[in-house]
Amino acid sequence: QVQLVESGGGLVQAGGSLRLSCAASGRTFSSYAMGWFRQAPGKEREFVAAITWNGGNTYFAGSVKGRFTISGDNAKNTVYLQMNSLKPEDTAVYYCAADSRFGYGSRLQTEYDYWGQGTQVTVSS
Repeated sequence: QVQLVESGGGLVQAGGSLRLSCAASGRTFSSYAMGWFRQAPGKEREFVAAITWNGGNTYFAGSVKGRFTISGDNAKNTVYLQMNSLKPEDTAVYYCAADSRFGYGSRLQTEYDYWGQGTQVTVSS
């Protein structure tokens, strides 16, 4: 069993920064890919970013590319989402997810089999 716990969410003004963390426990993640998704009020959950543990390849949604970065610390089993130049439209619950089957950093939610509980990010204008 895998447990994912997000932290680092909060309230920030537009233009500000936040760093989200996702701590994983229960299994090793050397062959997994990790992703971040978000869900804004009244909208469907959407892909934000993903990283492959082995190669460190990263992928981003177009709406966050150039503003967000994703990184991982294998020793700590933790993945981070650094969010800069935040906009009000980034307001959402952010979820961390682990993919134990495919490992290539998918944008598809269905290819992630473990999910965290989410952390709220609110960006004020």
